[in-house]
Amino acid sequence: MKPVDIGSFLTLHYRLAGPDGTDVINTFGARPATLSLGVGQLAPAMESLLVGLTAGRRETFDLAPGTAFGERKPELVQRVARSLLEQLGDDDAAFDVGDVVQFPRPDGEPGFAGLVRECADEWLLFDFNHPLAGQRVTFEVEVIEVL
Repeated sequence: MKPVDIGSFLTLHYRLAGPDGTDVINTFGARPATLSLGVGQLAPAMESLLVGLTAGRRETFDLAPGTAFGERKPELVQRVARSLLEQLGDDDAAFDVGDVVQFPRPDGEPGFAGLVRECADEWLLFDFNHPLAGQRVTFEVEVIEVL
């Protein structure tokens, strides 16, 4: 049986749960995921856990805080002027705490997302950290096929 390696194309079920055990994503009981290992479809720490597994294996991994999505970085919490947001999008857009806002990159490529933490008249405070940064996560996987 061929083991998973970097560059492998594989079909699998997986579940990612946050520190409280709540599922963030869960493909068990639904359509399995297909991905190519090593191209960034999963966080590198999770991809490394798949290396060496073979079809039919089911494993559960508990990743220490910060391992899966890095540590929280205070510099990724930033104020953004409402005037800049108006330039980037709809002048009449309304923002609330908890909203996720997509930001374009200057080169037009897909951008990045920020979570609104605070709202003021002239600015919004955005958190650009991954929502699970600095947290313990559980990664459960069942490898169905390795190509």
